Amino acid sequence: MNLPFLGHRHDKSGHAAIPSDAEGIAALLSECELLRSQAARAGIRLDDTPASLEALDQLVPRWRDDAETLPRLGNDAGLYLGTVVVRTVPGAAWLIRPDGEPVVRLASGREVEVAGAGQDWAASGVPELSQLYAEIAET
Repeated sequence: MNLPFLGHRHDKSGHAAIPSDAEGIAALLSECELLRSQAARAGIRLDDTPASLEALDQLVPRWRDDAETLPRLGNDAGLYLGTVVVRTVPGAAWLIRPDGEPVVRLASGREVEVAGAGQDWAASGVPELSQLYAEIAET
């Protein structure tokens, strides 16, 4: 997922740097409009908590039959997973790579490619978002 509107600023490691308004970027990445809409129709409130990831894992995956919706929903699921991590795991923050890919950098320096994880979840349900969160939060 390339996010060209974020610009091409780079930090010392060559990664694209989050603009000075990191909260604004985090808010933008957390929108996940399609996922939030699907969840709301199913009666699930996405409140940016690990429990909401568990609720998403229980959704009936009707989107898998729609080739247009599947990748968009997968991206949203990945960004939502990243949002929950950034808001609940100490030291986690968004990082935009030079290619425009948003990833979550943990305090340990490990980078998590949440968009790919969301795509896998949307396509097959495996691994579950709550399981991914638990693995990320352990480190």
